[in-house]
Amino acid sequence: MPHNTKPRPNDEDDVIDSPGLREGRTIYGSSPSTIVAIDVVKKRTKQPGSREMDEIFHREIIVSGDDALAKTIAEELRGAGARIIRIATAADLLGAGVHRARAVVCAGPNDAVNLEIALLARQFSPNVRVVARLANNVLREAVAAVNGPGAILDVADLATPSVVEAVLSRNAHQFETAGIEFVVWGAEAPYDGTLREIYADLAPVAVVHGKNSPTPGEVVPCPGRDLQVYAGDWTSMIGVKDELETRGITVPRQTATRSRDSRVRRALDAARAMRDDVNPMLFPALAFALFLTLGSTAVVHYTYQNPRMTWIDALWFASETITTVGYGDFSFAQQSALLRLFAVGLMFAGVTVTALLVAFLADLLLSRRFVHTAGLRRARHMRDHVVVVGLGSIGIRVVSDLTAAGYDVLVIEQNENNRFLSTAAELDVPVIFGDPTMRQTLESARVDRARGVAVVNLDDMANIETGIVLLEILGSDTKVPLVLRVQGRALGAAVNQRFGFENVRSIVDLAAPWFIGAAMGLQVLGTFWVGQRSFMVGGMLVAAGSELDGLRMAEMSTQTRVIAITRPEGPVSLRPRRDARLKAGDTAYLIGPYRELIATLRKGQPPPLTAIDGGRSAALAAARSLHRPQTRPPKWAQDAEV
Repeated sequence: MPHNTKPRPNDEDDVIDSPGLREGRTIYGSSPSTIVAIDVVKKRTKQPGSREMDEIFHREIIVSGDDALAKTIAEELRGAGARIIRIATAADLLGAGVHRARAVVCAGPNDAVNLEIALLARQFSPNVRVVARLANNVLREAVAAVNGPGAILDVADLATPSVVEAVLSRNAHQFETAGIEFVVWGAEAPYDGTLREIYADLAPVAVVHGKNSPTPGEVVPCPGRDLQVYAGDWTSMIGVKDELETRGITVPRQTATRSRDSRVRRALDAARAMRDDVNPMLFPALAFALFLTLGSTAVVHYTYQNPRMTWIDALWFASETITTVGYGDFSFAQQSALLRLFAVGLMFAGVTVTALLVAFLADLLLSRRFVHTAGLRRARHMRDHVVVVGLGSIGIRVVSDLTAAGYDVLVIEQNENNRFLSTAAELDVPVIFGDPTMRQTLESARVDRARGVAVVNLDDMANIETGIVLLEILGSDTKVPLVLRVQGRALGAAVNQRFGFENVRSIVDLAAPWFIGAAMGLQVLGTFWVGQRSFMVGGMLVAAGSELDGLRMAEMSTQTRVIAITRPEGPVSLRPRRDARLKAGDTAYLIGPYRELIATLRKGQPPPLTAIDGGRSAALAAARSLHRPQTRPPKWAQDAEV
């Protein structure tokens, strides 16, 4: 059977699509029934299960999903040197070689598909890393308990902290590494000078040059301490929490600001709300009912004979007549004709006014209009609150985190049947129903008195339009944080540049590092933003014989910073000096742009198997070069950095 040894086009290298496996086409010398490799040096065929075959496939990662997140994960992994096999369903796992794969990443938006692929991948291979995306909390916890190597992740969990930090204008990001609590703290440079002159030996994470700089808007990741900064530049530094407090840098604490109204205040608000929302004819109807009751009471008191009635008896009898619940104790049978005619009119008037009152009260208490106006009523009295636009999976997490931290929250939602409305009700969060792109809807949420607005709808275009309307209401120079959720990084950068939004959060940029790190063995500890750049904190094990084994700190990437090193035989080393060296067995904790961290992780991986005979290394190298040209930079490396 002939095998195709022709290299794939440049725009397809490193990616094996599962349809080719299912259809029986030979891709990279493989078919679903037999997977072989061509040794171009010794001209012999390698059979499945051979050591040479395992070596060729030892870097393969299987990725499922076709949305922006899955595509970004596949592209980034390919840029990190991994060979990617794309599959669509769990039926493709065996044909994709799951038992030889390094990891299986289920990153599509469908929980059912991800769950099936994850469970079957673990069944086929107990050692493969399984990284799955599951939004369902119950499923996620259950699968995580039995998953083994890998991670079970939820995009909303990964993206929410960054959105909350931005909408609250927090300038400190805290995380724990190697048992030590670190703080990434940001502030404007107080005067011109170098980072060393201003912050001594605190480690810089990033600098965003301001208007006084020759390059305003430029983000410099992990700069040296001798970098010149200018007054007004945003500087982000990292240090141990206790160390920062010793230097007089106070880490802001979460303060509960959610209003706690007394029962009396709530009752007054409810009464005021009823007054504002009832049918305008209710009050005239109530006034007529009161006049009818008091007037008929007076008539009965003065005209009823045998026996004469007291005022209490007259009120009782008049009420019986108006509500048509008598007569058991009094009647008009023995009274004058004039009084009996009056009783007839009184009964018809009573039936009419009673029906009107019941109708108006039912409209107030039972109609959908009452539900719709509940949020509007509460919004009238809110101040210093956070407005969350969109009650999706990310929106409800933002709402939950903000309310748990003690902040007043108001939600704008367009779908009256949203499945998270019950959760919002349990959190006692008011909801305004309406189109968030309409000025009236945003004004009804009192955005002019809000402390921040998070626009987190699923639709990117609707979020951008909402942001533009918010700028029209608040002004382009507003100090209210406006956070916009978009899917991709490129769109987020364009929106930031064209419209001036300072807080545009890309869901792909926030979530992808966790999936990539878990697939490649990186311990991701957190992600955060400085300017419009996504940064990551992660830990990695230095393998024996890797590029990092024996490397000096001064030779590390200039865009990453090692903040701590742990060794089995010694204490934790904080902020290692430039002449310090990494060695096999070290766990290095790094901070920097996540793409730089992934590239550094690749250098810490174990080297390929050494040759056992004179020709094996050459054969493997030739086989790789046959199927893949020289490593080319991924698409993200060709784009201009923002």
